Amino acid sequence: MKQAVSKVIADVVGITDLQKIQEVLETPPDSKMGDLAIPCFSFAKVLRKNPAIIAAEVKEKLDSHKEELGISHIEVIGGYCNLFYDRSAYVQKVLDTFKKDNLGVEQIGTGKTICIDYSSPNIAKNFHVGHLRTTVIGNSLYKIYDKLGYKVVRINHLGDWGTQFGKLIVAYKKWSSKEAVEEKGIQELLDIYVKFNSEKDEHPELMDEARNWFVKMEAGDEEALAIWEWFKDISMVEFERVYNMLGISFDSYTGESFYREKVPALAEQLKEKKLLIESQGANVIDLSEYDMPPCMITKKDGSSIYHSRDIAAVLYRKEKYKFDKCLYVTGLEQTLHFKQVFKAIELMGYDYYQNLVHVPYGLVSLEGEKLSTRTGNIIYAEDILKEATSRALELIEEKNPSLADKETVAAQVGIGAVIFHDLFNQRIKNIDFSWKEVLSFDGTTGPYVQYTNARAGSILRKAGVPTEEPSTVQTSEVKSISEQPVTSKIHADCTTLTDDVTFELIKTLEGYEKAITTAAERYEPSIIARYLINVSTAFNKLYQECKILKEENENIKNSRLYLISVVQKIIIEGCSLLGLSCPEEM
Repeated sequence: MKQAVSKVIADVVGITDLQKIQEVLETPPDSKMGDLAIPCFSFAKVLRKNPAIIAAEVKEKLDSHKEELGISHIEVIGGYCNLFYDRSAYVQKVLDTFKKDNLGVEQIGTGKTICIDYSSPNIAKNFHVGHLRTTVIGNSLYKIYDKLGYKVVRINHLGDWGTQFGKLIVAYKKWSSKEAVEEKGIQELLDIYVKFNSEKDEHPELMDEARNWFVKMEAGDEEALAIWEWFKDISMVEFERVYNMLGISFDSYTGESFYREKVPALAEQLKEKKLLIESQGANVIDLSEYDMPPCMITKKDGSSIYHSRDIAAVLYRKEKYKFDKCLYVTGLEQTLHFKQVFKAIELMGYDYYQNLVHVPYGLVSLEGEKLSTRTGNIIYAEDILKEATSRALELIEEKNPSLADKETVAAQVGIGAVIFHDLFNQRIKNIDFSWKEVLSFDGTTGPYVQYTNARAGSILRKAGVPTEEPSTVQTSEVKSISEQPVTSKIHADCTTLTDDVTFELIKTLEGYEKAITTAAERYEPSIIARYLINVSTAFNKLYQECKILKEENENIKNSRLYLISVVQKIIIEGCSLLGLSCPEEM
């Protein structure tokens, strides 16, 4: 509708960029003011006319296209030209869209590859709430792009190399033992790491020892690498347990250690391109011309650093995956790091630097204090997920004790609450972690959306209409839901769904494809989360104010049932795009 209307407006205002016109169009806050508003103030400067005059001219032009555009009437109020849709035509058009394959969502990514680097926890450290953000944001982006037809490579770039492992080896040898690590696992590694950082200021020689052990690792020392591999194996058990709870998997676990052997060749390439200079014994790329500090490639002891390993990773991924775009879902504090890395790729002469994108997210703090493994000020992801599940189970026992498979439903609801809470917020915003907020099941929450789906399913079952199977978070199963168009044995003329409440729900549903494509364009899953809240709110208003099963008009009853089947399908798939499951009953 916006595109079609914009073409007509373009003839009047003389602006050829339809996108600019579409950006001006508004949805009135009250449907009594129209379904689509054209504020003509934006065109006044170009046309040198009063906005009210422009609005009248736009109306005159649109009047001759009303039927083809599906507009019933047009009103001019001041500088606004307000359009009212032909409701029957609009309803038919929207519901026909959802009968198409993939729920009418165009496969704009067909033939294109996107790499997404996310999660990437550090070996020998517990998976904490900070890692949860990158993991759920990255997982949702993967599902969104997959929905749009892209081939997506999910990369878990493990933090499994660096001086911190030298610190850990020193700490292990001084304050721990094989038996203690085998008994306590990653918690023991975390404890001795914290102890090292609390001791190093008083005993600076500890840092020298740590650096020496890391140099040994870089040189391939058998003892150093054996300890490192052991710590890595212990950590992977921890990570996989959390990923299984979230229903998340990856295509590659190639971490920093994989790229260390590629750094010497990178350094040679940079020398050949006359980009590498020596600075205080280290080899760096001078970026002062771009108002950035130097990008270090090798330290003065010859060892690699995260800058050089990340540059090597870009080159490797481009060669291996032939990506069209590569995303890095990491904290906002790493913005400078990625600017340096991307600039290095540009200076090396690779034009695909433009397709490297840092997708930053805000910090997670605990009661106002930054989370830090060094100080032990952390809260573990597994504890959050277990506590959320436990609280959901308590609610089930209180409100629906006879519910089948309560433990599974509790996990879907509890973990869904945690994921949705994160993704509902714009990713760039900082989050001060609060148990009360994260585990709230009321208001704009995941459980609210899940319950809306369960309510829709209940209505359809009572009416004897086949319902959607409850989804899991696996994208292959998301696709199995949406590859087939919405079909129904319900026979109804849905163009009768023109009452205000039902029409508002249909207008909300119409934004599904736009929510997905905008979320992809902006790397912002919150757009889909907020869309699902709007759909749920509009549906629940329909449930409260309109007769459904008791509706006497058979056609209207069947039409509403068909509409509810569309709502359920969209909620199930929309939740899956965020990484949530939808229980059949709650």
